[in-house]
Amino acid sequence: MDLLPDLVSLDRADEVFLERARVIAHGGWGMVHPNPMVGCVLVKDGRVVSEAYHEVFGGPHAEALALERAGSEAEGSTAYVSLEPCNHFGKTPPCAQALSRAGVRRVVFGATDPGVSSGGGAETLREAGVEVVGPVWNSRAARTENPFFLHTARGRRPFVALKLAMSLDSRIASAPGASTRITGTEAEHEVHRIRTGFDSIMVGAGTLRVDNPRLTPRLVAPGRESVGRIVLLPDGEMDSEAAILEDINSSPLHVFCRETASATALDRLESSGVYVHRVAADSEESALLDLDAVLGRCHELGLQSILCEGGARLAGSLLHLSLVDRIYLFIAPFTLGGTGLPAFGDDAYEVGWKQYGLACRPSVFGADTLITLDRFVD
Repeated sequence: MDLLPDLVSLDRADEVFLERARVIAHGGWGMVHPNPMVGCVLVKDGRVVSEAYHEVFGGPHAEALALERAGSEAEGSTAYVSLEPCNHFGKTPPCAQALSRAGVRRVVFGATDPGVSSGGGAETLREAGVEVVGPVWNSRAARTENPFFLHTARGRRPFVALKLAMSLDSRIASAPGASTRITGTEAEHEVHRIRTGFDSIMVGAGTLRVDNPRLTPRLVAPGRESVGRIVLLPDGEMDSEAAILEDINSSPLHVFCRETASATALDRLESSGVYVHRVAADSEESALLDLDAVLGRCHELGLQSILCEGGARLAGSLLHLSLVDRIYLFIAPFTLGGTGLPAFGDDAYEVGWKQYGLACRPSVFGADTLITLDRFVD
């Protein structure tokens, strides 16, 4: 979290305990969306008396769980919470009231809750005589911790993340049209874990043809809901033996095609259980789809977050149009040479790269390194 300056300066102890709340909050990844991930640590006399995170959608919030585990020791404690305690009756009672009733004397929170009904917990706590410190984090840091939740509060399209696996010389395949394994097993497990946090996984026609993916999280414990799949298939033509059709009963499959796509091809897709959506082309001369129209339709379908996993042409188009909110960049420690397929095409310089910054410290999975970039637009 020290990658971005805080709004409020804390002493070392406060920093440590708030950081702990931030870290444990991530245990809710894939299990609490569309709710935010939240962690809470209760500290008394310099000692942690309990900690908890929001574990499952509809279940007790982090503060309620921490208070339950602390029992009478909650009285006189300081609560460190990654997100401002909620202030409304939803599936659970307001956390702000629960903290004040339990006798918590001080609350330190990271990010402001932007919700119209859920926000305002800090003021409620202050009115109850509780000392409140926060928000500590600036808006960029807050968005990094709960990107979907905060994006949905202000956006009219889904949050879009792009996953790229590339060599040291920025190649994503050994040659155009070649299916190439770039990263190792540990990185593959992390990709499947990341998938569980998204509403849907998206690929283009080229990736479907070359890699024949299933686009499901299979190497990790499942999230609370099945992850859907999206394929941009301008002509609507799909191999009837495509692997992506294997999971169609458990993971919805949406195919977007041009308005001029063959009715016969689309009938075949629909008879296989595919949801078909006709959208406009990028232009009268283009074979590509209008990505704004695609994402607008996804928003109408209730999809709040999409992970794009290729290919290069789709990734480049999304970046060029400033439609990518987060980039998961897995870098493998080898080169593929000049015959390899570049991750970024000749027009990569047209991407507004200055909008992106490190969301967190790089992570290592086996021999591969993950760099996560967020698009910061204030």
